[in-house]
Amino acid sequence: MVGVKQKKVLKRASGFYAGKGRWYRMAKEAVQRSLAYAYRDRKAKKRTFRQLWIARINAAARLNGFSYSQFMDSMKKKGVALDRKVLADIAFDDAQGFKAVADFVRK
Repeated sequence: MVGVKQKKVLKRASGFYAGKGRWYRMAKEAVQRSLAYAYRDRKAKKRTFRQLWIARINAAARLNGFSYSQFMDSMKKKGVALDRKVLADIAFDDAQGFKAVADFVRK
């Protein structure tokens, strides 16, 4: 007979490879580990996206005669309140729009 606690764990482990999806002891360990990885990787996801945004902004800034740090410093001094996510989207999708932003902060 399977208790409520075991059912909960086995339901979370359904689809896991081999005995990890069927046997309670292995499923419990696998679920615990997967929850720890999920928590850790939610934090890592934010870091990797920030890295991607910075790389895209840096590439576009260099095409417009700035380094990344110079560009971000100029943005701050001019009071332009665009965050890295938006800047990266502009740099990736709209080169002319990014050039307009770069020309604005250059003056």
